[in-house]
Amino acid sequence: MTELSDVPVSAAKTGRFARMIFAVTALGAFMASLDLSIVNVAFPALERGFPHDPRASLAWVLTSYAIVFGSLLVVAGRTADRLGSRRVFFLGLSVFCLGSLLCAVAPSVPTLIAGRVIQGVGAAALLPSSLSLLLASYSRERRNQVVALWGGIGALAIATGPSLGALLITSFGWRAAFYVNLPIGLVALLVGRRVLDETEGSGSSSRPDYVGVVLVSVSLASLVLAITEGPTWGWTSAGTLLSVTSSILLGAVFLRRSSRHDEPVLDLRLFRTRTFSVANTVTLLYSMGFFAMLLGNILFLTSVWHYSIIDAGLAVTPGPLVVAAVSGPAGRLAGRFGFRRILMIGFAVFAAGLIWYVWRVSVAADFVRVWLPGTIIVGVGIGLTFPVISAAAVSSLDPARYAVGSAVNQTARQIGGALGVAILVVILGAPRTHAQALQGFEHLWWFVAAMAGAAGVTATLLGPRASAPSTCGVATAEATSLDPHPAGTPGTRDHCGVTRS
Repeated sequence: MTELSDVPVSAAKTGRFARMIFAVTALGAFMASLDLSIVNVAFPALERGFPHDPRASLAWVLTSYAIVFGSLLVVAGRTADRLGSRRVFFLGLSVFCLGSLLCAVAPSVPTLIAGRVIQGVGAAALLPSSLSLLLASYSRERRNQVVALWGGIGALAIATGPSLGALLITSFGWRAAFYVNLPIGLVALLVGRRVLDETEGSGSSSRPDYVGVVLVSVSLASLVLAITEGPTWGWTSAGTLLSVTSSILLGAVFLRRSSRHDEPVLDLRLFRTRTFSVANTVTLLYSMGFFAMLLGNILFLTSVWHYSIIDAGLAVTPGPLVVAAVSGPAGRLAGRFGFRRILMIGFAVFAAGLIWYVWRVSVAADFVRVWLPGTIIVGVGIGLTFPVISAAAVSSLDPARYAVGSAVNQTARQIGGALGVAILVVILGAPRTHAQALQGFEHLWWFVAAMAGAAGVTATLLGPRASAPSTCGVATAEATSLDPHPAGTPGTRDHCGVTRS
Protein backbone atom coordinates (compact mmCIF):
# COMPACT_ATOMS: atom_id res chain seq x y z
CA MET A 1 0.00 0.00 0.00
CA THR A 2 1.12 3.57 -0.62
CA GLU A 3 3.19 4.90 2.26
CA LEU A 4 2.48 8.40 3.49
CA SER A 5 6.01 9.71 3.21
CA ASP A 6 6.48 8.31 -0.29
CA VAL A 7 3.41 9.85 -1.94
CA PRO A 8 4.53 12.27 -4.66
CA VAL A 9 2.68 15.55 -5.02
CA SER A 10 1.05 15.47 -8.45
CA ALA A 11 0.83 19.23 -8.79
CA ALA A 12 0.44 22.35 -6.70
CA LYS A 13 -3.22 22.40 -5.80
CA THR A 14 -4.42 25.54 -4.10
CA GLY A 15 -7.59 27.42 -3.37
CA ARG A 16 -10.90 26.26 -4.75
CA PHE A 17 -9.41 23.40 -6.78
CA ALA A 18 -7.74 21.91 -3.72
CA ARG A 19 -10.98 22.17 -1.77
CA MET A 20 -12.80 20.30 -4.54
CA ILE A 21 -10.28 17.46 -4.39
CA PHE A 22 -10.69 17.28 -0.64
CA ALA A 23 -14.48 17.24 -0.95
CA VAL A 24 -14.49 14.39 -3.47
CA THR A 25 -12.11 12.17 -1.52
CA ALA A 26 -13.86 12.92 1.76
CA LEU A 27 -17.20 11.90 0.26
CA GLY A 28 -15.83 8.39 -0.21
CA ALA A 29 -14.91 8.20 3.48
CA PHE A 30 -18.28 9.71 4.41
CA MET A 31 -20.28 7.06 2.55
CA ALA A 32 -18.35 4.12 3.96
CA SER A 33 -18.51 5.51 7.51
CA LEU A 34 -22.20 6.42 7.22
CA ASP A 35 -23.03 2.86 6.24
CA LEU A 36 -21.48 1.55 9.46
CA SER A 37 -24.02 3.33 11.67
CA ILE A 38 -27.05 3.86 9.47
CA VAL A 39 -27.64 0.16 8.77
CA ASN A 40 -27.70 -0.60 12.51
CA VAL A 41 -30.53 1.89 12.86
CA ALA A 42 -32.31 0.30 9.90
CA PHE A 43 -32.14 -3.20 11.41
CA PRO A 44 -35.46 -3.05 13.34
CA ALA A 45 -37.20 -1.83 10.17
CA LEU A 46 -35.61 -4.71 8.25
CA GLU A 47 -37.05 -7.15 10.78
CA ARG A 48 -40.49 -5.70 10.17
CA GLY A 49 -39.96 -5.60 6.41
CA PHE A 50 -38.99 -9.28 6.30
CA PRO A 51 -41.07 -10.78 9.13
CA HIS A 52 -40.66 -14.37 7.94
CA ASP A 53 -36.85 -14.26 7.96
CA PRO A 54 -35.14 -15.03 11.29
CA ARG A 55 -32.75 -12.59 12.92
CA ALA A 56 -29.89 -14.99 12.18
CA SER A 57 -30.48 -14.49 8.46
CA LEU A 58 -30.87 -10.72 8.74
CA ALA A 59 -27.62 -10.52 10.72
CA TRP A 60 -25.81 -11.36 7.48
CA VAL A 61 -26.78 -7.91 6.25
CA LEU A 62 -24.18 -6.62 8.71
CA THR A 63 -21.66 -9.46 8.85
CA SER A 64 -21.33 -9.96 5.08
CA TYR A 65 -20.30 -6.31 4.65
CA ALA A 66 -17.77 -6.53 7.48
CA ILE A 67 -16.23 -9.78 6.23
CA VAL A 68 -15.77 -8.59 2.66
CA PHE A 69 -14.60 -5.13 3.63
CA GLY A 70 -12.06 -6.45 6.13
CA SER A 71 -10.77 -9.18 3.81
CA LEU A 72 -10.26 -6.86 0.85
CA LEU A 73 -8.84 -3.73 2.45
CA VAL A 74 -5.13 -4.57 2.23
CA VAL A 75 -5.42 -6.04 -1.27
CA ALA A 76 -7.46 -3.06 -2.46
CA GLY A 77 -4.74 -0.68 -1.30
CA ARG A 78 -2.10 -2.64 -3.15
CA THR A 79 -4.28 -2.80 -6.26
CA ALA A 80 -4.57 1.00 -6.15
CA ASP A 81 -0.78 1.25 -5.96
CA ARG A 82 -0.44 -1.07 -8.92
CA LEU A 83 -3.16 0.26 -11.25
CA GLY A 84 -3.49 3.87 -10.12
CA SER A 85 -5.59 5.35 -7.32
CA ARG A 86 -7.94 7.37 -9.53
CA ARG A 87 -8.99 4.29 -11.47
CA VAL A 88 -9.55 2.22 -8.31
CA PHE A 89 -11.38 5.11 -6.61
CA PHE A 90 -13.93 5.42 -9.43
CA LEU A 91 -14.26 1.66 -9.64
CA GLY A 92 -14.89 1.47 -5.89
CA LEU A 93 -17.36 4.35 -6.06
CA SER A 94 -19.31 2.70 -8.88
CA VAL A 95 -19.34 -0.70 -7.18
CA PHE A 96 -20.44 0.81 -3.86
CA CYS A 97 -23.31 2.66 -5.53
CA LEU A 98 -24.29 -0.47 -7.46
CA GLY A 99 -24.42 -2.42 -4.21
CA SER A 100 -26.44 0.37 -2.58
CA LEU A 101 -28.96 0.30 -5.43
CA LEU A 102 -29.28 -3.47 -5.21
CA CYS A 103 -29.88 -3.20 -1.44
CA ALA A 104 -32.47 -0.46 -1.94
CA VAL A 105 -34.58 -2.46 -4.40
CA ALA A 106 -33.95 -5.89 -2.82
CA PRO A 107 -37.14 -8.00 -2.80
CA SER A 108 -35.63 -10.59 -0.45
CA VAL A 109 -33.01 -11.02 2.23
CA PRO A 110 -30.60 -13.01 -0.01
CA THR A 111 -30.68 -10.17 -2.56
CA LEU A 112 -30.09 -7.64 0.21
CA ILE A 113 -27.10 -9.62 1.47
CA ALA A 114 -25.70 -9.81 -2.07
CA GLY A 115 -25.97 -6.04 -2.28
CA ARG A 116 -24.11 -5.68 0.99
CA VAL A 117 -21.32 -7.91 -0.27
CA ILE A 118 -20.99 -5.66 -3.32
CA GLN A 119 -20.98 -2.61 -1.06
CA GLY A 120 -18.16 -4.16 0.96
CA VAL A 121 -16.07 -4.60 -2.18
CA GLY A 122 -16.68 -0.98 -3.14
CA ALA A 123 -15.90 0.38 0.32
CA ALA A 124 -12.62 -1.54 0.47
CA ALA A 125 -11.59 0.02 -2.85
CA LEU A 126 -12.76 3.50 -1.88
CA LEU A 127 -10.90 4.13 1.36
CA PRO A 128 -7.22 3.53 0.51
CA SER A 129 -7.54 5.03 -2.99
CA SER A 130 -9.30 8.18 -1.73
CA LEU A 131 -6.57 8.74 0.85
CA SER A 132 -3.84 8.22 -1.75
CA LEU A 133 -5.46 10.76 -4.08
CA LEU A 134 -5.78 13.27 -1.26
CA LEU A 135 -2.15 12.91 -0.19
CA ALA A 136 -0.92 13.23 -3.78
CA SER A 137 -2.69 16.57 -4.16
CA TYR A 138 -1.16 18.39 -1.18
CA SER A 139 2.35 19.32 -0.18
CA ARG A 140 3.98 17.34 2.59
CA GLU A 141 3.65 20.34 4.90
CA ARG A 142 -0.15 20.32 4.61
CA ARG A 143 -0.85 16.60 4.62
CA ASN A 144 -1.31 16.23 8.36
CA GLN A 145 -3.93 18.97 8.39
CA VAL A 146 -5.97 17.74 5.44
CA VAL A 147 -5.86 14.10 6.54
CA ALA A 148 -7.12 15.08 10.00
CA LEU A 149 -9.98 16.94 8.31
CA TRP A 150 -10.61 13.95 6.04
CA GLY A 151 -10.88 11.75 9.11
CA GLY A 152 -13.17 14.32 10.72
CA ILE A 153 -15.62 13.79 7.86
CA GLY A 154 -15.75 10.11 8.85
CA ALA A 155 -16.39 11.15 12.45
CA LEU A 156 -19.22 13.39 11.28
CA ALA A 157 -20.78 10.49 9.35
CA ILE A 158 -20.60 8.17 12.36
CA ALA A 159 -22.00 10.83 14.71
CA THR A 160 -24.87 11.85 12.43
CA GLY A 161 -25.60 8.35 11.09
CA PRO A 162 -28.07 7.30 13.82
CA SER A 163 -30.17 10.48 13.70
CA LEU A 164 -29.94 10.95 9.92
CA GLY A 165 -30.69 7.29 9.31
CA ALA A 166 -33.61 7.34 11.72
CA LEU A 167 -35.08 10.41 10.02
CA LEU A 168 -34.77 8.87 6.56
CA ILE A 169 -36.13 5.49 7.63
CA THR A 170 -39.06 7.02 9.52
CA SER A 171 -39.96 9.20 6.53
CA PHE A 172 -39.30 6.84 3.62
CA GLY A 173 -38.70 3.33 4.98
CA TRP A 174 -35.53 1.25 5.41
CA ARG A 175 -34.69 1.39 1.70
CA ALA A 176 -33.83 5.06 2.10
CA ALA A 177 -30.78 4.02 4.16
CA PHE A 178 -29.31 2.70 0.90
CA TYR A 179 -30.81 5.15 -1.58
CA VAL A 180 -29.06 7.99 0.26
CA ASN A 181 -25.69 6.76 -1.05
CA LEU A 182 -26.68 7.27 -4.69
CA PRO A 183 -26.80 11.09 -4.86
CA ILE A 184 -23.63 11.32 -2.75
CA GLY A 185 -21.86 8.89 -5.08
CA LEU A 186 -23.13 10.68 -8.19
CA VAL A 187 -21.78 14.03 -7.00
CA ALA A 188 -18.40 12.46 -6.15
CA LEU A 189 -18.27 10.76 -9.55
CA LEU A 190 -19.15 13.86 -11.61
CA VAL A 191 -16.91 16.26 -9.72
CA GLY A 192 -14.10 13.73 -9.34
CA ARG A 193 -13.78 13.18 -13.07
CA ARG A 194 -13.03 16.88 -13.43
CA VAL A 195 -10.61 17.45 -10.58
CA LEU A 196 -8.80 14.21 -9.72
CA ASP A 197 -5.47 13.42 -11.34
CA GLU A 198 -4.32 9.84 -11.76
CA THR A 199 -1.50 8.73 -9.51
CA GLU A 200 1.19 6.77 -11.26
CA GLY A 201 0.83 3.02 -10.81
CA SER A 202 3.78 0.99 -9.66
CA GLY A 203 3.60 -1.24 -12.72
CA SER A 204 4.59 -4.17 -10.53
CA SER A 205 4.19 -7.57 -12.13
CA SER A 206 3.41 -9.08 -8.74
CA ARG A 207 -0.35 -9.35 -8.22
CA PRO A 208 -2.01 -9.04 -4.80
CA ASP A 209 -3.27 -12.32 -3.40
CA TYR A 210 -6.86 -12.36 -4.67
CA VAL A 211 -7.12 -16.11 -4.01
CA GLY A 212 -6.21 -15.38 -0.41
CA VAL A 213 -9.14 -12.94 -0.22
CA VAL A 214 -11.52 -15.74 -1.22
CA LEU A 215 -9.98 -18.16 1.27
CA VAL A 216 -10.18 -15.84 4.27
CA SER A 217 -13.66 -14.60 3.33
CA VAL A 218 -15.12 -18.09 3.03
CA SER A 219 -13.31 -19.19 6.20
CA LEU A 220 -14.80 -16.32 8.19
CA ALA A 221 -18.24 -16.78 6.63
CA SER A 222 -18.18 -20.46 7.59
CA LEU A 223 -17.37 -19.60 11.19
CA VAL A 224 -20.11 -16.95 11.33
CA LEU A 225 -22.54 -19.46 9.83
CA ALA A 226 -21.71 -22.01 12.52
CA ILE A 227 -22.22 -19.44 15.29
CA THR A 228 -25.49 -17.99 14.02
CA GLU A 229 -27.10 -21.28 12.99
CA GLY A 230 -25.71 -23.41 15.83
CA PRO A 231 -28.75 -22.92 18.09
CA THR A 232 -31.10 -23.93 15.25
CA TRP A 233 -29.10 -26.76 13.71
CA GLY A 234 -27.70 -28.01 17.01
CA TRP A 235 -24.11 -27.42 18.13
CA THR A 236 -23.13 -31.01 17.35
CA SER A 237 -25.12 -31.29 14.11
CA ALA A 238 -23.44 -32.20 10.84
CA GLY A 239 -24.03 -28.72 9.42
CA THR A 240 -22.44 -26.92 12.36
CA LEU A 241 -19.45 -29.26 12.55
CA LEU A 242 -18.93 -29.05 8.79
CA SER A 243 -18.98 -25.24 8.94
CA VAL A 244 -16.44 -25.15 11.78
CA THR A 245 -14.19 -27.70 10.06
CA SER A 246 -14.34 -25.78 6.78
CA SER A 247 -13.45 -22.57 8.59
CA ILE A 248 -10.42 -24.16 10.26
CA LEU A 249 -9.13 -25.87 7.12
CA LEU A 250 -9.57 -22.84 4.87
CA GLY A 251 -8.03 -20.63 7.52
CA ALA A 252 -4.99 -22.88 7.70
CA VAL A 253 -4.60 -22.81 3.91
CA PHE A 254 -4.94 -19.03 3.98
CA LEU A 255 -2.20 -18.63 6.60
CA ARG A 256 0.10 -20.94 4.68
CA ARG A 257 -0.52 -19.01 1.47
CA SER A 258 0.05 -15.69 3.25
CA SER A 259 3.43 -16.91 4.46
CA ARG A 260 4.56 -17.57 0.87
CA HIS A 261 2.87 -14.96 -1.32
CA ASP A 262 4.77 -11.82 -2.39
CA GLU A 263 1.79 -9.54 -1.66
CA PRO A 264 -0.37 -11.41 0.87
CA VAL A 265 -3.68 -10.35 2.33
CA LEU A 266 -2.10 -10.71 5.77
CA ASP A 267 1.61 -9.99 6.05
CA LEU A 268 2.57 -12.42 8.80
CA ARG A 269 5.99 -10.80 9.23
CA LEU A 270 4.29 -7.88 10.95
CA PHE A 271 3.27 -10.18 13.80
CA ARG A 272 6.88 -10.83 14.75
CA THR A 273 6.62 -7.58 16.69
CA ARG A 274 4.97 -8.18 20.06
CA THR A 275 3.31 -4.77 20.24
CA PHE A 276 1.70 -5.23 16.83
CA SER A 277 0.46 -8.73 17.68
CA VAL A 278 -0.92 -7.66 21.05
CA ALA A 279 -2.62 -4.53 19.67
CA ASN A 280 -4.39 -6.48 16.95
CA THR A 281 -5.49 -9.18 19.40
CA VAL A 282 -6.89 -6.41 21.59
CA THR A 283 -8.68 -4.95 18.57
CA LEU A 284 -10.24 -8.29 17.66
CA LEU A 285 -11.51 -8.98 21.19
CA TYR A 286 -12.77 -5.45 21.78
CA SER A 287 -14.52 -5.25 18.41
CA MET A 288 -16.46 -8.43 19.13
CA GLY A 289 -18.12 -6.66 22.04
CA PHE A 290 -18.23 -3.18 20.55
CA PHE A 291 -20.11 -4.05 17.36
CA ALA A 292 -22.47 -6.36 19.24
CA MET A 293 -23.29 -3.45 21.54
CA LEU A 294 -23.94 -1.03 18.66
CA LEU A 295 -26.64 -3.23 17.19
CA GLY A 296 -27.86 -4.55 20.54
CA ASN A 297 -28.60 -1.09 21.94
CA ILE A 298 -30.74 -0.17 18.94
CA LEU A 299 -32.65 -3.46 19.24
CA PHE A 300 -33.17 -2.92 22.96
CA LEU A 301 -34.57 0.57 22.54
CA THR A 302 -36.99 -0.47 19.80
CA SER A 303 -38.07 -3.88 21.14
CA VAL A 304 -38.09 -3.47 24.93
CA TRP A 305 -38.65 0.23 25.45
CA HIS A 306 -40.68 0.42 22.23
CA TYR A 307 -38.94 3.54 20.99
CA SER A 308 -39.67 4.57 17.45
CA ILE A 309 -36.73 4.37 15.07
CA ILE A 310 -36.30 8.15 15.18
CA ASP A 311 -36.30 8.16 19.00
CA ALA A 312 -33.83 5.26 19.11
CA GLY A 313 -31.54 7.02 16.64
CA LEU A 314 -31.56 10.18 18.72
CA ALA A 315 -31.05 8.18 21.93
CA VAL A 316 -27.78 6.64 20.73
CA THR A 317 -26.43 9.83 19.09
CA PRO A 318 -24.80 11.25 22.26
CA GLY A 319 -22.39 8.31 22.28
CA PRO A 320 -20.55 9.15 19.03
CA LEU A 321 -20.49 12.83 20.03
CA VAL A 322 -18.73 11.94 23.30
CA VAL A 323 -16.30 9.72 21.38
CA ALA A 324 -15.41 12.60 19.05
CA ALA A 325 -14.80 14.90 22.01
CA VAL A 326 -12.66 12.43 23.99
CA SER A 327 -10.60 10.75 21.26
CA GLY A 328 -8.36 13.74 20.51
CA PRO A 329 -7.20 14.23 24.10
CA ALA A 330 -6.87 10.45 24.45
CA GLY A 331 -4.34 10.34 21.63
CA ARG A 332 -2.30 13.08 23.26
CA LEU A 333 -2.46 11.36 26.67
CA ALA A 334 -1.24 8.12 25.08
CA GLY A 335 1.73 9.99 23.67
CA ARG A 336 2.57 11.28 27.13
CA PHE A 337 1.79 8.32 29.40
CA GLY A 338 1.95 5.33 27.04
CA PHE A 339 -0.69 3.15 25.45
CA ARG A 340 -1.09 0.63 28.22
CA ARG A 341 -2.15 3.04 30.94
CA ILE A 342 -4.72 4.85 28.77
CA LEU A 343 -6.13 1.60 27.41
CA MET A 344 -6.52 0.12 30.88
CA ILE A 345 -8.45 3.18 32.01
CA GLY A 346 -10.52 3.20 28.83
CA PHE A 347 -11.49 -0.46 29.02
CA ALA A 348 -12.41 -0.06 32.71
CA VAL A 349 -14.65 2.94 31.93
CA PHE A 350 -16.23 1.14 28.96
CA ALA A 351 -16.98 -1.95 31.10
CA ALA A 352 -18.39 0.30 33.83
CA GLY A 353 -20.84 1.73 31.30
CA LEU A 354 -22.02 -1.77 30.37
CA ILE A 355 -22.40 -2.71 34.04
CA TRP A 356 -24.44 0.48 34.50
CA TYR A 357 -26.82 -0.81 31.82
CA VAL A 358 -27.15 -4.16 33.60
CA TRP A 359 -27.65 -2.50 36.99
CA ARG A 360 -30.00 0.32 36.05
CA VAL A 361 -31.91 -0.56 32.89
CA SER A 362 -35.33 -2.14 33.30
CA VAL A 363 -38.39 -2.63 31.13
CA ALA A 364 -39.55 0.87 32.15
CA ALA A 365 -38.16 3.49 29.77
CA ASP A 366 -36.11 6.27 31.42
CA PHE A 367 -33.78 8.04 29.04
CA VAL A 368 -32.50 10.91 31.18
CA ARG A 369 -31.75 9.07 34.43
CA VAL A 370 -30.83 5.65 33.05
CA TRP A 371 -29.88 5.54 29.38
CA LEU A 372 -28.07 8.86 28.92
CA PRO A 373 -25.56 8.39 31.79
CA GLY A 374 -24.71 4.91 30.54
CA THR A 375 -24.25 6.18 26.99
CA ILE A 376 -21.92 8.94 28.17
CA ILE A 377 -19.81 6.52 30.24
CA VAL A 378 -19.57 4.08 27.33
CA GLY A 379 -18.69 6.93 24.95
CA VAL A 380 -15.83 8.05 27.18
CA GLY A 381 -14.53 4.47 27.26
CA ILE A 382 -14.66 4.16 23.47
CA GLY A 383 -12.94 7.52 23.01
CA LEU A 384 -10.11 6.39 25.29
CA THR A 385 -9.61 3.06 23.53
CA PHE A 386 -10.33 2.76 19.81
CA PRO A 387 -8.02 5.55 18.53
CA VAL A 388 -5.31 4.50 20.98
CA ILE A 389 -5.47 0.88 19.81
CA SER A 390 -5.10 2.06 16.23
CA ALA A 391 -2.00 4.03 17.14
CA ALA A 392 -0.58 1.15 19.18
CA ALA A 393 -0.96 -1.20 16.23
CA VAL A 394 1.61 0.74 14.20
CA SER A 395 3.74 2.16 17.01
CA SER A 396 6.49 -0.46 16.73
CA LEU A 397 6.56 -0.59 12.92
CA ASP A 398 8.96 1.12 10.58
CA PRO A 399 7.29 4.22 9.05
CA ALA A 400 7.39 2.52 5.66
CA ARG A 401 4.92 -0.07 7.00
CA TYR A 402 2.45 2.22 8.77
CA ALA A 403 -0.16 2.02 6.00
CA VAL A 404 -0.26 -1.77 5.70
CA GLY A 405 -0.08 -2.15 9.48
CA SER A 406 -3.08 0.14 9.88
CA ALA A 407 -4.98 -1.78 7.22
CA VAL A 408 -4.34 -5.05 9.05
CA ASN A 409 -5.65 -3.44 12.24
CA GLN A 410 -8.78 -2.36 10.39
CA THR A 411 -9.17 -5.93 9.13
CA ALA A 412 -9.00 -7.23 12.71
CA ARG A 413 -11.68 -4.73 13.66
CA GLN A 414 -14.05 -5.82 10.91
CA ILE A 415 -13.52 -9.53 11.62
CA GLY A 416 -14.21 -8.93 15.31
CA GLY A 417 -17.35 -7.03 14.37
CA ALA A 418 -18.65 -9.86 12.20
CA LEU A 419 -18.08 -12.39 14.98
CA GLY A 420 -19.64 -10.10 17.56
CA VAL A 421 -22.87 -9.66 15.60
CA ALA A 422 -23.07 -13.44 15.11
CA ILE A 423 -22.69 -13.97 18.86
CA LEU A 424 -25.36 -11.32 19.53
CA VAL A 425 -27.88 -13.41 17.58
CA VAL A 426 -27.15 -16.41 19.80
CA ILE A 427 -27.28 -14.45 23.06
CA LEU A 428 -30.56 -12.65 22.35
CA GLY A 429 -32.32 -15.71 20.95
CA ALA A 430 -36.10 -15.47 20.46
CA PRO A 431 -37.64 -14.20 23.73
CA ARG A 432 -41.39 -14.47 24.26
CA THR A 433 -41.85 -11.90 27.03
CA HIS A 434 -40.40 -8.50 27.94
CA ALA A 435 -38.73 -10.03 30.97
CA GLN A 436 -37.01 -12.65 28.80
CA ALA A 437 -35.97 -9.97 26.33
CA LEU A 438 -34.48 -7.81 29.09
CA GLN A 439 -32.59 -10.82 30.45
CA GLY A 440 -31.17 -11.47 26.97
CA PHE A 441 -29.91 -7.90 26.70
CA GLU A 442 -28.41 -8.09 30.18
CA HIS A 443 -26.50 -11.18 29.05
CA LEU A 444 -25.40 -9.27 25.96
CA TRP A 445 -24.09 -6.35 28.04
CA TRP A 446 -22.22 -8.77 30.29
CA PHE A 447 -20.68 -10.33 27.17
CA VAL A 448 -19.57 -6.90 25.90
CA ALA A 449 -18.10 -6.06 29.31
CA ALA A 450 -16.30 -9.42 29.34
CA MET A 451 -14.78 -8.68 25.93
CA ALA A 452 -13.60 -5.32 27.22
CA GLY A 453 -12.08 -7.10 30.21
CA ALA A 454 -10.34 -9.65 27.99
CA ALA A 455 -9.02 -6.84 25.79
CA GLY A 456 -7.78 -4.99 28.88
CA VAL A 457 -5.95 -8.04 30.23
CA THR A 458 -4.34 -8.57 26.82
CA ALA A 459 -3.35 -4.90 26.66
CA THR A 460 -1.15 -5.34 29.73
CA LEU A 461 1.28 -7.16 27.44
CA LEU A 462 1.97 -3.94 25.53
CA GLY A 463 4.54 -2.84 28.09
CA PRO A 464 4.42 0.35 30.16
CA ARG A 465 6.61 2.47 27.87
CA ALA A 466 4.93 1.86 24.53
CA SER A 467 3.77 5.27 23.28
CA ALA A 468 2.30 6.90 20.22
CA PRO A 469 4.25 7.03 16.96
CA SER A 470 4.42 9.85 14.48
CA THR A 471 2.22 8.61 11.65
CA CYS A 472 1.51 11.76 9.70
CA GLY A 473 -1.98 11.92 11.09
CA VAL A 474 -3.59 8.90 9.50
CA ALA A 475 -4.03 5.20 9.72
CA THR A 476 -7.39 4.21 8.34
CA ALA A 477 -10.68 5.93 7.76
CA GLU A 478 -12.16 4.66 10.98
CA ALA A 479 -9.04 5.30 13.03
CA THR A 480 -8.97 8.94 11.98
CA SER A 481 -12.72 9.31 12.28
CA LEU A 482 -12.56 8.24 15.92
CA ASP A 483 -9.49 10.36 16.63
CA PRO A 484 -9.33 13.74 14.87
CA HIS A 485 -5.70 14.18 15.96
CA PRO A 486 -4.24 10.69 16.04
CA ALA A 487 -0.67 11.32 15.10
CA GLY A 488 2.46 12.53 16.73
CA THR A 489 3.15 14.10 20.07
CA PRO A 490 3.96 17.72 20.87
CA GLY A 491 7.41 18.76 19.87
CA THR A 492 8.10 15.81 17.57
CA ARG A 493 8.92 15.83 13.89
CA ASP A 494 7.16 13.16 11.87
CA HIS A 495 8.34 11.42 8.72
CA CYS A 496 6.25 13.82 6.64
CA GLY A 497 8.44 16.63 7.80
CA VAL A 498 5.82 18.28 10.00
CA THR A 499 7.00 19.65 13.35
CA ARG A 500 4.28 19.54 16.01
CA SER A 501 4.01 22.27 18.58
